[in-house]
Amino acid sequence: MSRAHEALQLHRLGIDTYQEPVVYLRSDCPICRSEGFEAQSRLEVWRGDRHIVATLNVVHGNLIQRCQLGLSEAAWRALGGADGDPVRVKHAPPLMSFSAVRAKIYGRPIGAEAAASIVQDIVEGHYSDIEMAALITACSGNRMDVAETIALTRSMIGVGQRLHWDSEIVVDKHCVGGLPGNRTTLIVVPIVAACGLTIPKTSSRAITSPAGTADTMETLAPVGLDLPKMRSVVQKEGGCIAWGGAVSLSPADDLLIRVERPLGLDSDGLLVASVLSKKIAAGSTHVVIDIPVGRTAKVRSAAAAESLAKRLVDVGQALGIAVSTVLTDGSQPVGRGIGPALEAWDVLAVLRNEAGAPDDLRQRALLLASRLLELGGKAAPGQGMALAEATLASGAAYNKLQAICAAQGGMREPPRAAHTHDLVALHQGQVVAIDNRSLARLAKLAGAPVAPAAGVMMHAALGSRVAVGQPLLTLHAESPGELAYALAYAESQESLFTIEEVQ
Repeated sequence: MSRAHEALQLHRLGIDTYQEPVVYLRSDCPICRSEGFEAQSRLEVWRGDRHIVATLNVVHGNLIQRCQLGLSEAAWRALGGADGDPVRVKHAPPLMSFSAVRAKIYGRPIGAEAAASIVQDIVEGHYSDIEMAALITACSGNRMDVAETIALTRSMIGVGQRLHWDSEIVVDKHCVGGLPGNRTTLIVVPIVAACGLTIPKTSSRAITSPAGTADTMETLAPVGLDLPKMRSVVQKEGGCIAWGGAVSLSPADDLLIRVERPLGLDSDGLLVASVLSKKIAAGSTHVVIDIPVGRTAKVRSAAAAESLAKRLVDVGQALGIAVSTVLTDGSQPVGRGIGPALEAWDVLAVLRNEAGAPDDLRQRALLLASRLLELGGKAAPGQGMALAEATLASGAAYNKLQAICAAQGGMREPPRAAHTHDLVALHQGQVVAIDNRSLARLAKLAGAPVAPAAGVMMHAALGSRVAVGQPLLTLHAESPGELAYALAYAESQESLFTIEEVQ
């Protein structure tokens, strides 16, 4: 019998490799030497009838014993078991679908059959992060046509759960991202649900941003709903705002996003497949998509936004979902807060109709809600805004948010940061530019989203006049160290706010 089938002992190392399963063997392990396992080899690991495919790291030293197989946290979760369990390892079989990725690199389109094989292998864990990075790179820029996008989207839907609801019309909204503070979902969902439409909203957590919708909602109520709980909330209240990772609607997309975002590569094809696979899997029939456009947003030009919008509509039509796009201003953050709790306070101010509520957040949410009300048949064309405004002004939307929070596990008050510091204008003038990306990074350095109360509170908007010493923003942090760290970055940046003298 091959040594590759001899038993090793399982050992949990507690090493966080995020979502990539990684295993560890000592360089002097007999199996490692006899089978020619090298660092970055792809191995099949078997525990009884259960197995995973993982990337090998070779250990030179005593981190593990000679006949142990160390597992990262991701590998441990995927394989299960207990310390000391016997496991077997062998080389993973050749990744046949990767030939289509190689062909794509050289300009050959990915066909429907190849797309299905690639997605299936990704979900089954056969693709390493390096191989997924190659796929993402091959598809970036304008390298995916509409037919490829449709094939990829359909394949991604096919490997995950697909929800079905009693309602004939199920609506949803999405923002393509890149704009700090754009937390319209927490206002749109209660407005639309209060008007009688079904809106089972699943949202993401932040990966490279200072807050995702799920992070912000979590400061108000639990978001880790399993499918039965999600169904119960939607049945009772007409909508929910849940973390999508708990229901695994598009598992291939979750894996691709993990690699795609750190690469910072833009691809209309991958973005459309990502968005629409999750919307269709969630059972949506009609969706409104917000596309912010701005110099420091994700989509930087009107031409790029129109191209993306057309692809979203075309792919949606091919797959049976009605898509409506809205191009919005992405030149500056939305609302005042950047960070989970600060954004939640903005949302509450709007829903409570407070006099000082951020009007840009209010108007953007009303615009998106009005589109959904018209798309879902609750308002005639051109009448959605009046219905959305009335629903917000009457308090019905705030009551609905409270009811949704109660159904998801109970409403709570967002936390407040223990430490704050104002960043002031060094000279007078008019704010003529704001750097979204630098502000998002500043909020992250202050501790967001891991520290929910951390982030940035904005005091100056585009076009506003400021005097010397006037606060431009306030840093919020949960520890003095994080506050100092963020402040040092802020003081080194000249592009956070561009202020020019005005005659």
